[in-house]
Amino acid sequence: MSEKQPVTVSIARTVQPGYHRQFAAWAHAGQELAREWPGYLGSGWVRTAPDSDEWHVMYRFADVDSLQDWDDSQERRWWIDSAGEIMEITRVEHRTGIEGWFDQPGDVSIAVPETVVPPRWKQAVSIFLPFFPLSLLANFLLHPVTGHWPLVLSVLLNICLLTPLMTYLFLPLSTRLLRPWLQAPRKPRKGSAGR
Repeated sequence: MSEKQPVTVSIARTVQPGYHRQFAAWAHAGQELAREWPGYLGSGWVRTAPDSDEWHVMYRFADVDSLQDWDDSQERRWWIDSAGEIMEITRVEHRTGIEGWFDQPGDVSIAVPETVVPPRWKQAVSIFLPFFPLSLLANFLLHPVTGHWPLVLSVLLNICLLTPLMTYLFLPLSTRLLRPWLQAPRKPRKGSAGR
């Protein structure tokens, strides 16, 4: 990558339950420390949902060299160490140029909800719950008409009727009713605090 391109770093951190106010204060302190660092362009932090334990801390520098100087600095090391055991790193990403999140220099402090993708097993449950009784009902109602049909045609009619019902009515209803369960934050993994 070109050394003259701005570099944005995104670090996903899992915060221990009950330490979110301390984490926000800690992130703000790091922002203040970095503000006077050569090449600093801006920073911010985003919480993935109001009740989530995952936060994304982002900061941007003018080029790779100024970012490396900040990352290796004693000030940053002191700031990272001051977090103690309240969090752990789960993912780190570096983006350059137009891939960065901040098109203009500046600081932000935001906490906006994002869509939480539920685990596949929860998605399967949310599909099964409406699909099983609907399929049973369709088979019961259609059997007098399709009982003597070839199996392929009987199943085809069933699927043709159930697919739009599931897509436009029952799946949206199911996911709306199950939303608190589907989008419940995952429990943080146990482990030591990271940088």
